[in-house]
Amino acid sequence: MANMKKGDAEQDDAASASQLIDAKIAELGGWRGEMLAKLRALIREADPEVVETVKWRKPSNPSGVPVWEHAGIICTGETYKDKVKLTFERGASLPDPKGLFNSSLDGNRRRAIDFFEGGKVDGAALKVLVRAAVKENVGA
Repeated sequence: MANMKKGDAEQDDAASASQLIDAKIAELGGWRGEMLAKLRALIREADPEVVETVKWRKPSNPSGVPVWEHAGIICTGETYKDKVKLTFERGASLPDPKGLFNSSLDGNRRRAIDFFEGGKVDGAALKVLVRAAVKENVGA
């Protein structure tokens, strides 16, 4: 471990976070697991440099919350009994021409998209939001 470079440690952290997200998807199963996997794939397609992390692990949620970051948090992926929620950290600052945001609309900073069983995902519009979030984070 002493000979490990910082980049190597970060790579290991990213790999373990990705494994934790894989495990969460498998644990969820059903439509919620499928939805989270689909959203994750779209986020990764939109930003190949995205870093996956897992935050807020606690006894009531031991697998934590999947988080996608690029120069800051892009979004989080929470799961509930009736929905999968993507919360964009700086969503209130993002253009949403397709009207994807349907939750947390009254906040000053965050905006969310609730996905329900049988619901469709506008993959192209979601990728636009992810790219806009990255742009917002890097200050471009």
